[in-house]
Amino acid sequence: MGKVGRFERGGLERTLATMRRLAPFLLWLALFYTAWLTLVVSGGLADEVAAHWPIAASMAAGSYFAGSTPMGGGTVGFPVLVLAFDAPAALGRNFALAVQSIGMVSASIYILASRKAVDWALLRWTLAGSLVATPLAAAFIAPVASDLFVKLLFAVVWCSFGVIHFLKLRAIVKPEGERIPEPALDRAIGLAIGLCGGVVAALTGVGIDMIVYAFLVLLYRSDIKVAIPTSVILMAATSLIGIGSNLALMGLDPSRYAIQPEVFYNWLAAAPVVALGAPLGALVVSRMPRAPTLLIVSGLCIAQYVWVLAEERVTGLPLAAALGGVLAMNALFLWLFRIGERREAKTHRPLAR
Repeated sequence: MGKVGRFERGGLERTLATMRRLAPFLLWLALFYTAWLTLVVSGGLADEVAAHWPIAASMAAGSYFAGSTPMGGGTVGFPVLVLAFDAPAALGRNFALAVQSIGMVSASIYILASRKAVDWALLRWTLAGSLVATPLAAAFIAPVASDLFVKLLFAVVWCSFGVIHFLKLRAIVKPEGERIPEPALDRAIGLAIGLCGGVVAALTGVGIDMIVYAFLVLLYRSDIKVAIPTSVILMAATSLIGIGSNLALMGLDPSRYAIQPEVFYNWLAAAPVVALGAPLGALVVSRMPRAPTLLIVSGLCIAQYVWVLAEERVTGLPLAAALGGVLAMNALFLWLFRIGERREAKTHRPLAR
């Protein structure tokens, strides 16, 4: 009995310690659900929530992948709205940014509260680049980008993500532990990722998370248990910057930067789902084998590329650009991988092949 009693007390102490550590996350959930319920009840919006159940159901899977992979929840939300529901690309983009401002933020709070490893050396510079590029791209590039261009950009970025994982999955999942920061290199690469990724996110609602993840796992040979939380926090911050920029721009010029009411109604239905789904993904990725989830996601990324080409009946020059884009991005990824391989050899670490 004495041993049993000590075991039970030890279990209780560990549970209480975990609860104390996760107190900020639990407080966030309480505040969010209270605010959401108050908004629905006081605004008489229950019918709208019920009417938009399909996007909530879609985001149940999307939010899980958002927390467990370097994919924002908008990676599911964007194609569902734009391809399945035939919504404009601008609506898909704004919904992606809005819903990630809940789901990815929720996952980020969980990551920080549970003290998971994050690559702050690279992340801080990437955030700085995004803070500059995302609002500028929202103001000057997004309004003139065609629907087809945005759809193809989305499809190419995520198809490339899928292809490189099928090519180099064993090497990607092998490294373990945190890397040693390299201040000068981290600053240059972080700013470049933030500037380029901020433009992609301003156009599609996602993408910057995949870019930082690619550099971490291919060039730096980072543990994906570090790379994924880093990408989640970056996407959360960029989503807040993006949707905040779009709301501010709409206030300045409603005719040019209008945000459709459907964005709000879809967000209202999906937000309570993603607030828990994304943190669940962040929890699962730290406890389950990494390869199966990445393979599933990679397959979906390639499938949505084919879906876009077929749905939009892409031919001629746009088709050549879409195919060339995937080839060019994977050439870049393989180049980064080779550089990372040489860096490993110089430090006498075992090569992941």
